[in-house]
Amino acid sequence: MRVLVFFDLPSVTSSDRKAYSKFRKHLVNSGFMMMQESVYCKLALNMTVANSIMNSVRANKPPKGLIQMMVVTENQYSRMEYVLGEQNTQVITSCERLIVL
Repeated sequence: MRVLVFFDLPSVTSSDRKAYSKFRKHLVNSGFMMMQESVYCKLALNMTVANSIMNSVRANKPPKGLIQMMVVTENQYSRMEYVLGEQNTQVITSCERLIVL
């Protein structure tokens, strides 16, 4: 099973940024892996462990913002489709120095 955490936290004031940083550090220190910006994932052996992980996230939630959690099975997670956009042709792949004025 996988526990997915989606969050949208404010970062307007310095206290908001501090709460965001603290929450993100908690996720990383708890073993979550970043899938995308504000989307984190952690492997759980069974539903009991998944509930424990979710309780830990609830206990460390910041005072403001939106946090959503979802548990999916490994079979559901493995069927995730990765869709890539167009390749960016403006990416510089050489080792030469570039000066833009």
